[in-house]
Amino acid sequence: MATLSRAKSFIIKSSIFAAAITLSGLTHAEQFAIAIHGGAGTIEKSKFTPEKLQAYEAKLKQAVNAGYKILNNNGSSTEAIIAAIQVLEASEFFNAGKGAVYTYDGQHELDASIMDGKTLNAGAVSGVKTVKSPIALANEVKDNSVHVMLSGTGAEQFAKKQGLALVDNTYFDSEHRYQQLLDAKEKLKQQETELKNFQAAHQSLDNKYKYGTVGAVALDKQGNLAAGTSTGGMTAKRFGRVGDAPIIGAGTYANNQSCAVSATGHGEYFIRYHVAADICARMQYQGITLDKAANVVINDVLVEAGGSGGVIAIDANGNISMPFNSKGMYRASQKAGEQAQVAIF
Repeated sequence: MATLSRAKSFIIKSSIFAAAITLSGLTHAEQFAIAIHGGAGTIEKSKFTPEKLQAYEAKLKQAVNAGYKILNNNGSSTEAIIAAIQVLEASEFFNAGKGAVYTYDGQHELDASIMDGKTLNAGAVSGVKTVKSPIALANEVKDNSVHVMLSGTGAEQFAKKQGLALVDNTYFDSEHRYQQLLDAKEKLKQQETELKNFQAAHQSLDNKYKYGTVGAVALDKQGNLAAGTSTGGMTAKRFGRVGDAPIIGAGTYANNQSCAVSATGHGEYFIRYHVAADICARMQYQGITLDKAANVVINDVLVEAGGSGGVIAIDANGNISMPFNSKGMYRASQKAGEQAQVAIF
């Protein structure tokens, strides 16, 4: 009789456990969400006409909707963030893909990275000049390479092998970015004359020349997180400079045990303070909320260090946090069954 009772008890407990799993699955399906950013920095409201503001907001909404549609149709978080980022890469509004800034030598060098929160698999590329969609290449590195990061001509050879769209470097040209380059070089020349030092001159350059990125984070119906980031880097960058965007843990990080993060800001600081991974680690090991972890890193740690920028982050429960310590950050988010939320300032 005792054996039979134990058997019945086991069956009952197993049924309850199975029901819990089913309910948990339904909960995840209700919690899917996505957030995107188009960069943080010196974004002054006074410089936006109503038409310009409307155009930027429309593009942000288009990007977040592209990712949301995939999530709503049972697509993966990785597929969703790629779709969202590619909308931003194809726009001249943002410093990624088509809107990439110029290097000191008048070319474009693009960086990107992506990470899967379930497997911790990641892919990144830096210094590519002829790949139309750097985030697509980063994903190919993640899925079809034995490496995590590829750079320069090697990355472009891999892109060609994978059948990705290639373009001439002039594809990324834009008049307003070129004027930014001329302006930055003139300021650098003046500062170098006064300071007699390139490093000091570059550090004195206004922050508006030092960053600009796009990115996305998402939670899908299966409960998996993903993060991705793409950028043209820093205006007038030299010597093959690489920022935080393609560095896993600095500009991009995702782990189902904690959160997914995409960063935008002065990359050197985000590298030194491994910002994206630090936010997730604080959540996982300190047991604090996503919002608390993100705000401590962005508004305490970075501010104290002199770094500026922001992040978008999402946790395994679909909570979203988008703190920044600069004047503005192009951003948007959308949760299951809700309308997209778009903001800049």
